[in-house]
Amino acid sequence: MSPVLRITIPVSHDGERLDRALATLHPGLSRTAVQTLIRAGRVTVNGRTARAALKVATGDALLVTLPPPRVVTLDPEPLPLAIVFEDDDLLVVDKPAGMVVHPGAGVADGTLVNALLHHDPGIATVGGPGRPGIVHRLDKDTSGLMVVARTARAYLALVEALAARHVHRTYAALVWGVPRPAEATVTTRLGRDPRHRQRMAVLARGGREAITHYRVVERFEIASRLEVRLETGRTHQIRVHLSHRGHPVVGDPVYGGRVKKLLSAAPGQRSLASALLEDLRRQALHASDLELAHPVTGQPLRFSSPWPGDMTQALDRLRSTARPRP
Repeated sequence: MSPVLRITIPVSHDGERLDRALATLHPGLSRTAVQTLIRAGRVTVNGRTARAALKVATGDALLVTLPPPRVVTLDPEPLPLAIVFEDDDLLVVDKPAGMVVHPGAGVADGTLVNALLHHDPGIATVGGPGRPGIVHRLDKDTSGLMVVARTARAYLALVEALAARHVHRTYAALVWGVPRPAEATVTTRLGRDPRHRQRMAVLARGGREAITHYRVVERFEIASRLEVRLETGRTHQIRVHLSHRGHPVVGDPVYGGRVKKLLSAAPGQRSLASALLEDLRRQALHASDLELAHPVTGQPLRFSSPWPGDMTQALDRLRSTARPRP
């Protein structure tokens, strides 16, 4: 039986093309896949089939008949899996830094998905091919909390909740310098960097709206501890936004948090910067808090994850070595 997805267009996508809005609101579908569904008559807007270029409006009701799930051969692996919560419909896991979420781009095994399939083989037919149960992702070197669907009903409900911005994700981060103001919202368009296609970038035109809220929790002469909340969930969003503001995440090898910092540090700060980068062999970004309504029962759920060891070591070094800033 083909799963059916029901989506109500939020105000943030008012006036957007149908194919672009749907690809954004359903992270398991690429824009090409969305266009294929539209051409096949599998997408209706307010009960009528529509063209990809149709401009949708706030409150429009989309009905998407997805193709039957395609079973992809993925090998279960008995990998360590830190389970924070589980019931019949979902899992909440604490992903370690260094673990890829799902196979792809030359990574065939050792992923979170391989571990999930060993824990629960039934996840194999939930969600998109190649990424069963996955409704949102974390970068390989970002640690922390993720919610995973165990059933089709939970998957569809979680996808809709994420699209409606009803899943609240908070991150802990260490960044270079002291952001001013100490609390702010960053709103830009994000898309592929036209010069470096493996990177994301802030774009003047095109891309997708990205909204990040940050607050400085603790500040030092060389770095700061931030609490960061995502309103949208674009690829590399926090890392790009903080780098765009001139305060890249400590240890980030892609967006200026590693080699670039060592080259730009003042002579008196280079030894501390170097020591921090020895503590952190990855970006200092951790998904620390997750809040959502249970996708089936509606029960409010809230989870927290403590700082991982490498980030704690770096923070302790800052507290003992660097001068605090007012």
